[in-house]
Amino acid sequence: MNYIYILKCADNTLYTGYTNNLEKRIKVHNSGKGAKYTKCRLPVELVYFEQYETKSEAMKREYAIKQLTKKEKLQLIIKK
Repeated sequence: MNYIYILKCADNTLYTGYTNNLEKRIKVHNSGKGAKYTKCRLPVELVYFEQYETKSEAMKREYAIKQLTKKEKLQLIIKK
């Protein structure tokens, strides 16, 4: 399975990413070895995710979410 996810960082910013192992990826982020962006904003909390059959579908959705404003991302999270 492929996932896109949104993390809430300690400074209340949001980070969107892709993975094929969601649980492991969150642990990597919180260990400080994830994305450069989250490394200095620990801890992070998973607030949203979606599942996709293919990597291509997930990557397209990740790109679309990254184009949203923070307000739009928060609305997406609330609808969950």
